[in-house]
Amino acid sequence: MEIKRLFDCINHQLQHFPKQDMLAAKENGQWKTYSTQEVKNIVDELTAGLIELGISGNDYSDEGSDKIGIISNNRPEWIFTDLAVQQTGAVLVPLYPTTGINEIQFILNDALVKYMFVSNKELYDKINSIKPNVPSLQKIYSFDDIEGVEKWTAVSALATDASRARTGELKKTISPENLATIIYTSGTTGTPKGVMLTHKNIYTNVIFSKQSFPFIDAPQYKVLSFLPLNHIFEKCVSYIYLFSGNGIYYAESLDTIGANLKEIKPDGFTTVPRLLEKVFERIMTTGRQLTGIKKQLFFWSVGLAEQYATPAAASSFYKLKLAIANKLVLSKWREALGGNIKFIITGGAACQVKLLRIFNAAKIPVYEGYGPTENSPVIAVNRWSSPGDSLIGTVGPAIDGLEVKLAEDGEICVKGPTVMKGYYKRPDLTADTVIDGWLHTGDIGTWVDNKFLKITDRKKEIFKTSGGKYVAPQALENVFKGSPFIEQIMVVGEGKKFVSALVVPAFAYLKTWMELHNIPFTSNADAVKNAEVLKKYETVVEELNQQFNHVEQIKKFELLPAEWSLETGEMTPKMSLKRKVVLEKFKGVIDGIYG
Repeated sequence: MEIKRLFDCINHQLQHFPKQDMLAAKENGQWKTYSTQEVKNIVDELTAGLIELGISGNDYSDEGSDKIGIISNNRPEWIFTDLAVQQTGAVLVPLYPTTGINEIQFILNDALVKYMFVSNKELYDKINSIKPNVPSLQKIYSFDDIEGVEKWTAVSALATDASRARTGELKKTISPENLATIIYTSGTTGTPKGVMLTHKNIYTNVIFSKQSFPFIDAPQYKVLSFLPLNHIFEKCVSYIYLFSGNGIYYAESLDTIGANLKEIKPDGFTTVPRLLEKVFERIMTTGRQLTGIKKQLFFWSVGLAEQYATPAAASSFYKLKLAIANKLVLSKWREALGGNIKFIITGGAACQVKLLRIFNAAKIPVYEGYGPTENSPVIAVNRWSSPGDSLIGTVGPAIDGLEVKLAEDGEICVKGPTVMKGYYKRPDLTADTVIDGWLHTGDIGTWVDNKFLKITDRKKEIFKTSGGKYVAPQALENVFKGSPFIEQIMVVGEGKKFVSALVVPAFAYLKTWMELHNIPFTSNADAVKNAEVLKKYETVVEELNQQFNHVEQIKKFELLPAEWSLETGEMTPKMSLKRKVVLEKFKGVIDGIYG
């Protein structure tokens, strides 16, 4: 396999399947598409402009290469900037738009970022407010028109014939071994760590994933992109799309995904389980509002879909019933997603098995995969190629080209060209994480049928009760989140006599249940204190506890009146729970449980 640089995707696409819609986004209410040739022209001009600003890879060392920051929603300009920075030999440092101000300041100073590209006024103000505290930061450019702020096109306008010629020369000197990006992972604890990924790291992951899943070369395909591009999952998948000739359409926002799906009728997209949960909640809310035979048919169809395993394992009678359910009810779900979905890949957190069964039964193929930023990222994914290469409840087989093993304690370890170069300026952390070429992921797993990888927990999240018994909280949480009454849950009990939990009810469902039982609903705060509601949740917890051994069972719980979110600080941008933050924020509540 010839190892390419990521920016080679432009010439690859021009050579094999030049397109009119390499990238697309809504501008002034209309979809604006950019052809492969237009993208090449824009990126080359921006590269030449950056060269005029003095940006380069210099000696191509990790610390010697110039660093350019970007903080923006998903849009074509994000990709233009990424590709142009790569073509200069410099390194892109992407940040989540929701990153806190102190964390941003730490990252920009740690990486010595010289220039920033921001999408809008809000983010410009955020970066500008800390500019005096970041000595390396020379200027901030914006993608939107902002009064008094230079637009990104001002950089392109600096291009000269000399810097255009230099662009062509520079590209030839950039090795696949050079750094392409430093992605800072905030994770759920501690100071951000800069994960150094080379062109080779990401490109090999792109090719291994493309061959394993497999992603076919399909210039007729359209995909919708909405997961943050600064996260390695969406970044890697974007390069899979670019090398496969798929047209990438950017959702306007998380709120418009439903409308955008109907407009562009995509062939696929990537997501996190939380968004699938939200889609399912909306479907169920609609179903509960039906009456008579329609309501009966709806819940019969859902019940049938919940039993789905694999087509091969299904009886003829089940297949017949499912075909009826698909025709009468489930087909409408497909229409809501544009009616053309061939694949949805979910990652970033564990997806409820129930959801995977239901969506796949409805002919909405959802494939769960897994991998950390430090592996560029994919380690395993359920396959599209044949039913025997996919197993619901696992993250699939390891992708071709990687070695995967489980350590004695079950920790997942991976070896291959996709493993990061290391943590930026942190050789100590690198030495602890990459041992003899093996990346120690911190995730605990097991093999199913000696083929499929199943993630059971995070190594650091497994806790020990005061009785010396180990408890894996995620295993409990994934089961409890399957209840329609539970929106979010965090299991606690480190060093305590018993296991307990903080529970955020699914308030829309709870409200419906209260109305059915003639219990007045006035507010979330009142509902979580209602005696009959508490009694119901005791029953729910007791029933689900039966799936676990005695020491793991939740003995006490507290209902909370508000959902945890990114805005309130308890969730990471990829919608994982920040356990440390929740423990600190709800210390009083937890103390009350054990008091």
